[in-house]
Amino acid sequence: MSGNDFYLRYYVGHKGKFGHEFLEFEFRPDGKLRYANNSNYKNDTMIRKEAFVHSKVINELRRIVEDSEIMAEDDALWPQPDRVGRQELEIVIGDEHISFTTSKIGSLVDVNQSRDPDGLRCFYYLVQDLKCMVFSLIGLHFKIKPI
Repeated sequence: MSGNDFYLRYYVGHKGKFGHEFLEFEFRPDGKLRYANNSNYKNDTMIRKEAFVHSKVINELRRIVEDSEIMAEDDALWPQPDRVGRQELEIVIGDEHISFTTSKIGSLVDVNQSRDPDGLRCFYYLVQDLKCMVFSLIGLHFKIKPI
């Protein structure tokens, strides 16, 4: 990757009564957005979507990540993945590459009771922002009947 590239991948999931259920998305340097949501609840099937986003969307994602200051955090004191599930966030900005792994976070109560509440709070809010943006992009791009 060149010094100007941006890559982001997020995964949250668990293995339980309905098999491996997860949500995963990634933004590649070429603008490709890949999205997958797998749930076997009531025999649901995996949803996979791919789209290309404009460089302005990638630039906005990059700004969101940089403004969050997540690249300065360390997941050493965050809760380890457990039977409840795991979350992974991988980010590449230029020559910086960082990868976080933690358990699923139920609410801010879990964040505040962790050994690194400030760092985990940064992660928690960034993930919420990223998920909101991805759901909006997927919803807009694949809307069957546009408004």
